[in-house]
Amino acid sequence: MKFNKLALATLCFGMSASVLAADYEFSFGMTAGTNQNEYKAAELFAKEVKEKSNGKIEIKLYPDAQLAKNDVESMKQLKDGAMDFTFAESSRFSEVGHPISQVYALPYLVPDFETMKKALNETNVGKELLANLKKDKIVVLSQAYNGTRQTTSNRAINSLADMKGLKLRVPGAPSNVAYAKYTGAASTPMAFSEVYLALQTNAVDAQENPLPTINDKKFYEVQKYLAMTNHILNDQLYLMSGDAYDELPADLQKVVKDAAEKAAEFHTGLFKEGEAKLVDYFKSKGVTVTMPKLDEFKAALKPYHDEFAEKHGEAGKKAIAEINALSK
Repeated sequence: MKFNKLALATLCFGMSASVLAADYEFSFGMTAGTNQNEYKAAELFAKEVKEKSNGKIEIKLYPDAQLAKNDVESMKQLKDGAMDFTFAESSRFSEVGHPISQVYALPYLVPDFETMKKALNETNVGKELLANLKKDKIVVLSQAYNGTRQTTSNRAINSLADMKGLKLRVPGAPSNVAYAKYTGAASTPMAFSEVYLALQTNAVDAQENPLPTINDKKFYEVQKYLAMTNHILNDQLYLMSGDAYDELPADLQKVVKDAAEKAAEFHTGLFKEGEAKLVDYFKSKGVTVTMPKLDEFKAALKPYHDEFAEKHGEAGKKAIAEINALSK
């Protein structure tokens, strides 16, 4: 974050405000590319902040991991004040000192986005996490829906048995690795930028991502099967460095918060609208879509829930119980 001292000096000399640069210049780093929904929503956010602050705040977007190789590195930069805004899923705080937050990505635990919002904002585990993030100088501005993860492959997945031995590319996050392990697939972590070529050359057999991401990255060109496994629901938090937030006056803090809420609503809409249309679109591209029975997938992942609860003791058991209670 940089407060523009030139603008202040110019004001002191009485020059027209119309020629001034922004008072506050911020960076927004993300791994998403410019054709992805996250970037489109971030564009709206930056535009809204600039307009509603009357040009006092300028946010520059850095897509395609220009500032940090992944969301974990982005969050670390946020804590250190080296980056001002970024995106991250609620579960990813497990990688920066809050291991209990991994509960938000346990496969088949969170059934829909409304439940996810309540799980973060209304449960004891969520309230405690948000309080601890403030201590870490990370401000959660808003929460968006970022899609539900499905599985594409080079062979049909009609049942859990079809997952056995499948070389499945997953990100390094524990729950994604567990999804592969407990369904019988062979997890193959790799950088997101390498996935298309790996699928094209059959270095891996499958990958898992929300439908809009599958579309944006054109994975349907090199994968002819899509299984609606619905295994992990992703949210996306709009995050701001606490140092940068605290330097803003109250009126501009409100501008940023309101803009983040508006962007999150737009963000959610992009993913929900995309998911509603994309199955038919993929079919039109020659993709075979299967609907495996999810009961056996859920049963296969239950031991991972138990493993999580055992690892985190009473806190883990309570976290799972709280979120389960939301959907009853």
